[in-house]
Amino acid sequence: MILAAGRGERMGALTSDRPKPLLEVGAEALIERHLRRLAESGTTEVVINLSYRGEQIRKRLGDGSRWNLSIAYSEEGEPPLETGGGVIRALPILGAEPFLLINADVLTDFDFSSLDPGDARGVLVLVPRPAWRSQGDFGLDTQSMVKLAPPSYVFAGISMLHPALFEPYAPGRRALKPILDAAIERRSLRGEVHAGMWNDVGTPDRLREVQRLA
Repeated sequence: MILAAGRGERMGALTSDRPKPLLEVGAEALIERHLRRLAESGTTEVVINLSYRGEQIRKRLGDGSRWNLSIAYSEEGEPPLETGGGVIRALPILGAEPFLLINADVLTDFDFSSLDPGDARGVLVLVPRPAWRSQGDFGLDTQSMVKLAPPSYVFAGISMLHPALFEPYAPGRRALKPILDAAIERRSLRGEVHAGMWNDVGTPDRLREVQRLA
């Protein structure tokens, strides 16, 4: 599942007439890069949630056949259901097995095919804290289980999660982090540190930076 429903308010005028996942880096939109790399990793089915100007995403991507993928869309309407609520809404499409969950606005060379939660309820990809973040999100213990403190790493917006993590929560607007925090308290999530390329394209300055590198 690619999370693509957000407004991208910090992008200012750049998202006044189009959704953030369609901002381009090089010859590809951010979300198109994910689709290409998912297809290269062996993925065949993708779910994309839609809200803000979602019709533009649907029109641009179509059914996914351009990448030899099958795309299903989870319509949320306005306002979007946030990250956790978006996943809960899409669970009937996602099925009963663990699924990849990717933020549309990250740019990375992470190998999506490498994720495996093993006996855990999920695995989070973590990255070293970048200079623009004053604090991280999570820590790791010696068994590679995610912990809440000290927050040494930033969540990369890439994970593989079991649908059972979301079963206790009712539909509606809901952030993902409290759901992850509750699972971490139960020692249910593993962590994997990615030391390669990763950028959160969250501001116009960071978009310009990755465009210069493309």
